[in-house]
Order: sequence, then structure tokens, then C-alpha cells
Amino acid sequence: MHTPREEYLSEAISRDLETSDYLKEIFNDLLYNYSLKLFHINTLEKEFNIKHGLRFADLLSKSLLPSLSAKHKSWAQEIIILLNLLHPDDPNVKYYLGNILSTLGNFRGLQTEVAKGFQSLDPLDSIYFDYDKQNHQIPGVENAYFFHDQKLVYDGLQRKYFSYSGPTSMGKSFVVQTYIENEIRMGEKRNFAILVPTKALINEIKSNLISSLKEKLQESNYKIVTSAEDIALKTMHNFIFVMTPERFLYLLLSKNNANIDFLFIDEAHKISERGGRSTYYYKILSILAERDQKPNIVFASPNIPNPEVYLNLIPKKDIISSAKENYGIDRLSTEYSPVCQFKFLIDLMDHTVAYYDEYSKTSTIVNSNLNNLSFNEILSKLGAAKQNLVYCSAKNKVLQMAEQYSKDLPYLNNEELDSLSNDIANSVHKDCYLADFVKKGVAYHVGYLPSTIRLRIERCFEKGILKTIFCTSTLIEGINLPADNLFITSYKNGRSNLAEVEFRNLIGRVGRIKYGLFGNVFLVRNDEATNNEKYLELLETKIPNQQVSIDLKPNQKLLNSIVEDLMRGDIELSKTQKKANDKEFDAARKFSLILIRDIAVDRQSPTMQAFIEAGALSEERKNDIKEKFPEIKTGDDITISFDQQNNLKKAIQSGLKYPEIDSDGKVDYQKVVVFLEKLSNIFKWNIYERSTLGKVGKDGSNRVLRWYALILIRWISGNGLNTILGHILSYKSKHPETGVWVDGNPIADFYNGSIAHRNYVMASTMSEIEDVILFRLCNYFRKFSSEYKEINGVDHFDNDWYEFIEYGTTNKVMIYLQQLGFSRETALYIKKGGKYHFYEWEDDIVLDKDLLESTNIGIATEAKDVKYNYPDLFL
Repeated sequence: MHTPREEYLSEAISRDLETSDYLKEIFNDLLYNYSLKLFHINTLEKEFNIKHGLRFADLLSKSLLPSLSAKHKSWAQEIIILLNLLHPDDPNVKYYLGNILSTLGNFRGLQTEVAKGFQSLDPLDSIYFDYDKQNHQIPGVENAYFFHDQKLVYDGLQRKYFSYSGPTSMGKSFVVQTYIENEIRMGEKRNFAILVPTKALINEIKSNLISSLKEKLQESNYKIVTSAEDIALKTMHNFIFVMTPERFLYLLLSKNNANIDFLFIDEAHKISERGGRSTYYYKILSILAERDQKPNIVFASPNIPNPEVYLNLIPKKDIISSAKENYGIDRLSTEYSPVCQFKFLIDLMDHTVAYYDEYSKTSTIVNSNLNNLSFNEILSKLGAAKQNLVYCSAKNKVLQMAEQYSKDLPYLNNEELDSLSNDIANSVHKDCYLADFVKKGVAYHVGYLPSTIRLRIERCFEKGILKTIFCTSTLIEGINLPADNLFITSYKNGRSNLAEVEFRNLIGRVGRIKYGLFGNVFLVRNDEATNNEKYLELLETKIPNQQVSIDLKPNQKLLNSIVEDLMRGDIELSKTQKKANDKEFDAARKFSLILIRDIAVDRQSPTMQAFIEAGALSEERKNDIKEKFPEIKTGDDITISFDQQNNLKKAIQSGLKYPEIDSDGKVDYQKVVVFLEKLSNIFKWNIYERSTLGKVGKDGSNRVLRWYALILIRWISGNGLNTILGHILSYKSKHPETGVWVDGNPIADFYNGSIAHRNYVMASTMSEIEDVILFRLCNYFRKFSSEYKEINGVDHFDNDWYEFIEYGTTNKVMIYLQQLGFSRETALYIKKGGKYHFYEWEDDIVLDKDLLESTNIGIATEAKDVKYNYPDLFL
């Protein structure tokens, strides 16, 4: 008989701390006093015993109860940081700060300015701290150490299948990049793949890997690849693939001999999202599961309590096999963050300021008289001499709020910012708001900006010369910036409310351990439509257990309907479409394409299992579907179905081809419109692309498609963005009745040529280039080109518009430069400046080495990155 052991004294103390009213009182007093200091409120501070606060922090930092340890350690860190903020000259506070950070294993925190130089007075503590530090040494890096939880993650990467989650500021991606770098330094010859949700993250991770590995890339014969068209794939190397799921699926389909040994899925909570993007993860993992050589697979997510849920995308037979062979399956969920965020509610309607206590789940008003201050005045007051991020729910809000905030600010006369402004005016447009904003220390950060401009904005912010950045959800999706303050102006992301996981990921973006120990989060109610109760609900609610997307209610309710449509041979999913919105239908369509393929080839995939467990798929139904969709009518490309493929084949066999481009690079606009109309019928855009390519005007006209044709022609012309936007603005002036739209939402019925309308049109055009031209149209043109080559028995043809869209040019030099890893903007700069020698007969190029020292930091950074990947490229 098992006799329960008695509780240890340390465990009893930890349990008592959890219920201590005195501890909660001291912490609340600290928050109150910090609020007075932060908001410059002239009111008497609350008195409390500093020694007792220090003692509580010390006890909390040593908490060992598994159920409370992470919470207590975070609490200890918050108490000591608040004490240090309120009493920065108190030597006891300073000592306890170093001691507690050491206890917590927050070695990066010990290297920050406020804690630097700590030395324990207790010899035994010193010995233990030194031992603990050495145990957490980052491989291959001097004087750098993992946090305790980072080391657990690093060790877990040896497992066959591993899924982990932690706070946004934990440095989840950093650990995996460190692992890959160390494997390469140790001489391992493997192919690694990193999947990220955005192109902006591709550039960040690629640059991080290159700056760390440098010459080791060439010495170890590794290339970093970000596209299936990269030149490096034509020769024998080991690879680090850094791609979005869409790009990576295309790589697997087009280069099916590309072996993958290690797959890291960053921001894996995207697998839990409703739309069609989540289905790419299912398909990728399904393809890799069919290979004899199966990769190690790692999922990393922010903050979620059940990271093991993503292991459901691994076929059960592989999980069982891995467990039997002792390869290992593991999960880790951690809550301790090396930095903390202090949260405040600013109600500009009721003119109040309150602080939020995370541990008592209460908000307390500290000022009920904001003297009718506007948001811009609050931002200026709180953000003075600080680095500030302002989250906005939509792109048009970003432009509006940044413009309103900037208009009364003075110009800083900073040489680097003025240079950035000139480059924005030259590369984007002279009327672009951003060109004016940056001269005042303000910017905005949205996904459609050219990568060189985004990079320079990030670098200027890191240097502290750009002070305030307005941004959209691109911030949630992994961009790391050193912010002191985050102002959240809405609990919306587009039209939807922020989910709990998005909200926690967002607030975790302030306070980065590389730069400091804490950050401030201000939740702003700036209009009557905003509800403080919703902010409080997001603060109080724990992140719920996540589900994979196919198990979400909106998708589950469609599974039976999908099967019934497929049993009738209805690949258009007519019945399902009537029940679903655009996002749900996109997911349903892609899941249906995965399902019919799995049924046709007898693949027992997690997708098929989900249909079976939902009661939607029986053996009889499976046989009916297999009869309607034999293997020849299925494929692994989930961007196109058999009906579209069949239409395309017939059209090309009947002579359909891309519009001709003359020797001057000109193309007939009307012919392009006609070609797109034919593609619309072939690919059934009225069904599958209802909100973009298949959208029709109220009068039933195809003016939306005509608009995309205009942008398409300008894009493939190879002109700079400035020229493209100039043409688009000219078109708008001649056709004001086309109105002003951003993200499909009407701003105005008529274009009036104002600076605001010009910026909305520019923002909308850049967004459409990113989403419609480079993503949607590019996918369809890729299928057209692939089918054209197969029917005509060629590997390549000159008038390949897929290539022209992918690279935004018909020029061979610009295409080749981008295949080496340069962005379109930098490739255009190199071509225009004549800083190259192209040997067409050898399909080779040599670049001038002065590019490496370009005064344009974006171009210089790209050139240096490319040089490490291709050392012999520069002369």
C-alpha cells in the first residue's frame, strides 16, 4: 500500500504564499506606486515594508511546487523589478535583483544594465550559480547562456517528435536556430527546414542564421534556401530551407527528391486557425510521412497549454513506431517568461487610468481625471524618450493613426532618418506618408512594405532613432522589436476579435530580454464602440486548450456536407459552399482535396481519421468517393482540383498561351484582360476565388479583374514600385469612379486625389501585389506554366509569365539575382547601377564588391547575406 508522503517545508511555504493576503497587498501597492510614477500623478505613494517585499520575492523565486512554480517565479521577478524601478539606488534592492535573477536562471537578465556585475555574498550560492551557468552554456557561443526552460527545449530537439510552447519572450525560435547552427558546426550533414507564417520572418531568420554561421556555410557545404527556384538547388549541397508553408509544399511537389531530415514548424498555433492556410501543414506532414526517411519534427507555439495537440498531425503508426524504437516523443509547456509586462487600461472616454493586477485579477483606477487628453497626447507623454509600438486592427487604421500622431511632431534632422526618407520617396513614392513620418521618428510596419524598407525601419528602431511604430497583426506573427511600451488600440484583428492566444502573443512583443527586463502594455479605449470589459476578459481568461483546425466547430460542421458532395462527384462542393463563409469554404475545399487523395491511394492520414471520428466517413462512403475520384483525378497539390486541371489541359491543347510581350517589353492590356477572363473560366474563380479574382461589380462587370490586369502588367514590367504606383495613381485620377478601397473595404466611392486617398491607393496596391499578384495569380500561373511545359514537351519556354510574376520582371539579370537571394528592389538597384557582369552563355554573374559597403543599409545587408551563401559571387 502506498503511503502519501508528508509535504516538505518548502512546498508548504509555497502553498501559503499563494493565499497570502499580505503578499497580494504589497504587490498591489507596488503596482499603485509604479503607476503614479509612470503617469506622473501627483499623489502620495502607498507605504509598505521594502524588506518584506524583498523577502517575498526571494521566497517566490525558490518555489518548488510543480503546479505553482512557474507562476511564483514570474511573480518574484515582477516584484523585484518593480522594487528596482521605484528604488533604483537602494543597494539591498539591487543585490536581491541579481540574486533572484540568478535563482531563476535568467542569465540574459543578469547581463542587462540594471543587473550587470552581480556577485553573490554567499560562497555556496556563488558556487551553485557558476555551476548552473556552465550547465546552460549555449554551444559554440562564449558568455551566453540558455534560460532553464530553453535548455529543456534544446535537449528535447533530439526527439523524433517534439512539441513545445512558452511565452512569446522565451526565444523559442532562437533555441532551434542555435541547435541547427551547432549541428552544422559539429559536422552533421543534414537538410533542415524551418516553416514560418510570413515572408518577413523568412528574411529575419535567414539573416540570423547567416550572421551566426558566416564562413561555416561554405566550409560545411550548406546553402540557405528560401524559394523552390533558388539557384543553389541546381547543385549538390546540404540545405537549410526557410519558407512559408505554401512555398515549402511547392518545393516538396516540384523537387520530390529533396530529403528533409529535420523540420521545425514555428508559430505552430497557426495549425489551429480556421482558414485554408492551416491545411498546408496537414499536406506537408502527410507527404513527409510517406517517405522512407522520416524527418525529426518539432512544433513551437506561443503560450498554449497543450502543445501536444499538434502531434495529432503525425500519423498514429509513426507515433507508435517511434515510441517502440525509443526515438522519443515529447511535449513541454512552460509559463515562466524572462521579461515581464505591466498592464494598464487607459479609458479616454471616461478619462480614467487603471492598472491591472494579474494575480488578484483586478483593475484599480489611479487617475480619474485625464484632463481630456487625446490618444496622441497620451502617446507623446508616456512614450517620450521610449521605444513605442502601437497596435492597430487594420491597415487603414495604421495610416490614419500614424498620420494624426505625426502631423504635429517636429522634424528631427537626423541624417540616417533623412536618408531613409529619401529612399522611401524614391523606391515607394514621394507622396508616401512613410517618407515624411520617418523624419519625425515615426513609422508604420505592415506586411506589404518592400523588404529593404522594412529591414531599415527595424534597424532604426533597434538603434533608438525611430521612436514609434504603428503596426498591424504582422507584429503578432513573430517580428521581434525592442519596445518599451505597447499601445493596443483595439481588441480586433481585422473584423474579428483577437483570440486569447493572439492577445497573449501580442502583449509578449513588448519587453525583449536582449534589451531589458520589462515592458508596459497600455490597453486603450479611444471610442465608444470599444469595450473595457472585453480587454478585461482577455486579461483574465487563460488561453484555452487548442484544437487542430479540422476539429474546430466551424470546420467540423462541414465535414459531413463535404463527404456528401464528394459522394455525388461534386468537386465544387456546391452544398458545402452554401453553408460556409469564404474562410470556411477555403479550408473545406483544401481538406476535401487532401481527403480524396488519401482515399485514392489508401493513405491512413490524420485528415481521413478526423472525418472518420466525426462520423462523416464510413467504409461505404469511402468506396463511393473512390469510385467518383480514382487516383488519376487526385493529386498532392491542394491549390488546384481535377475539374480545374482538366479545363486547363483542354484549353492549352486548344492553343491557349500567355499574351505576347513585344521587344520593347510592352503588352496589350486588352489581351491580358481577355487571358485572365479565360483563366477565370478555366479555374472557376467565381466559385473558388469569390472575394478576389472572381469578384464582380454590382453591375456584374469584371472591373475587379481589369484592375488586377493593370497591376499585373505594371508588376512584370520590371519597373520600380515608385513607377508602378505612379501609373496606378494616374489611372485613378482618370477613373475616379473606381473609388478607394483597402483590404476589400470601401473608403470612398470616388477618388479625389488628396494625399490621404493617394496613400490609401498606394497601400491597397502594395497589398494587392502581395496577396493577389504574388500569391493567388502566381499559383495559377505556376499551374499554367507547368501544364504548358508538359503538353509541349519542354523544360523551359521564353514567355513564361509565372516566372515574370514570381520575380516581377522579364529581365534575365533581375530574375537571376533574385534566384541568388536578392529582393526585387535590390536586384533592380544592381541592374540599374550596372554593378554586375552577366555571362549569359554560362548562366553566371559576378557582382561589384562595393555593394557590400553600400550606404543603403538594406542593400548592404542583403549583399553580405548573399556573399556568405555564394562567396565567389563578388569581385
